[in-house]
Amino acid sequence: MKNIELLVLDMAGTTIDEDNVVYKTLTQAVNNHGYHVTLENVLSSCAGMEKLEAITSLLKEIGGNEKDASVIFQNFSEQLKEAYQKLEVKPINGTENFLLKMKAQHKKVVLNTGYTSEIAHQLLDKLQWKENIHFDALITADDVSESRPSPDMINLAMKKFNITEPEKVLKAGDSVIDIEEGKNAGCGLTIAVLSGAQSRTELEKAHPDYIFNTISEAEDIL
Repeated sequence: MKNIELLVLDMAGTTIDEDNVVYKTLTQAVNNHGYHVTLENVLSSCAGMEKLEAITSLLKEIGGNEKDASVIFQNFSEQLKEAYQKLEVKPINGTENFLLKMKAQHKKVVLNTGYTSEIAHQLLDKLQWKENIHFDALITADDVSESRPSPDMINLAMKKFNITEPEKVLKAGDSVIDIEEGKNAGCGLTIAVLSGAQSRTELEKAHPDYIFNTISEAEDIL
């Protein structure tokens, strides 16, 4: 069995259940600007991406005006802040135990996300997950110059904990772009989960090592 020392876990849809509120809000922000996209469109093309980039590529895909992206992103960010204040956020089944077990085995756990740092902190506050108890570090799109599928966030996580061999790293996420990020970093294990944005058929395209219902099922292979 591979000796995994570092787990890099995506947040929404992988460790945290926020009822797809991000993608619902993003859909609404795009449609409020006079476009017409469905939640399905948004999930399949934007899942896991840094959100300004996601909006830009979505507009390109539907033949919209890419110059609208920054205004839509502003509106999206404001609407999301409001939505999050009212939102009930919960851990995906079994996740909290899984994190505590991994920490007990002296593995490092890094949460990573295409969100801004502000949104990520809002989520963690709602869950009352604490650094050094549930996880060791949070790395967001704000911390790197290139977002997923670039391996920058994983490379930064490795650097933080002096891990030089990527085969000792596990990357898990609920979107193709998460798996691509893991592969680009040379991770020893890539795990896709069905608890979030994308379906098994979509996730299989990225060829993860495993596809589990939830991240806690990874316990059996660690």
